[in-house]
Amino acid sequence: MNLKCECYIHSLKQGEKNVLGEATILKRLGDNDYLAEVGGVKCHAIFNPFVGRYFVDDVYGIVRHPQERGGR
Repeated sequence: MNLKCECYIHSLKQGEKNVLGEATILKRLGDNDYLAEVGGVKCHAIFNPFVGRYFVDDVYGIVRHPQERGGR
């Protein structure tokens, strides 16, 4: 997929205001669940059809490799 676009990035949020930034949507993982990359961090994203933008969660939705979680 590798779609580079302007998305709402969670870590850029200012109070209640969403802020746009550039991210890359890498692939679809499931029903409205996408793998995105922003600033070298892979994380989950969803698409909001009402605003026509992806919302990238680089705060709580970070995708880590199993070895980064204590080897489990």
